[in-house]
Amino acid sequence: MPEVIFNGTEGRLEGRYHHSKQANAPIALILHPHPQHGGTMNNPVVYALYQAYQRRGFSVLRFNFRGVGRSQGRFDNGQGELSDAATALDWMQGFNPNAKACWIAGYSFGAWIAMQLMMRRPEISGFISISPPASQHDFSFLAPCPSSGMIVHGATDELVPVASVDKLAQKLSSQKNITIDYRKVDGCDHFYRTHMDVLGGHIEDYLDTALGLKAA
Repeated sequence: MPEVIFNGTEGRLEGRYHHSKQANAPIALILHPHPQHGGTMNNPVVYALYQAYQRRGFSVLRFNFRGVGRSQGRFDNGQGELSDAATALDWMQGFNPNAKACWIAGYSFGAWIAMQLMMRRPEISGFISISPPASQHDFSFLAPCPSSGMIVHGATDELVPVASVDKLAQKLSSQKNITIDYRKVDGCDHFYRTHMDVLGGHIEDYLDTALGLKAA
């Protein structure tokens, strides 16, 4: 899990990168929660995503948005963070020019940025969106949604009402050739503190299904 530093538009960005030993391994980029509310690449949900992809042979990167940890710059209300994510994907693709697939995953604010990046990068073939802030940000840009994926949300989320995510999942699921695996975690709030095992199980189960790793 080596530390990496790469150049963003506002200075250096700090990350952790695992390079797969498999030839032409798929790649995955993981995005963290809101920088102004304590979100970092070391968030437990972000780390669980990172490990899940790593265990399945991916080359995987998680990093700190500008102004977080040792990443330079300052918070930019999403626009700059989207640029950071694009830079991070470029950096990873430089090491993996023949990657057979590209996935993106994000938690909360990171899910919003991840889904914006997915609209701009057609090579992204799958996503995991944990607690997307559908009541706080406009997700209408997902028209059409370019890839199938999974959405997970806490059924008792006090920051992002589950009804707003229900509506988002329903809207995406209605689109042609798109499959959204929408899972709600009973009794869980926005932070998954006492539900990490359940969340981890959903992540692993979905990846095994989507990647064809489950026994028939």
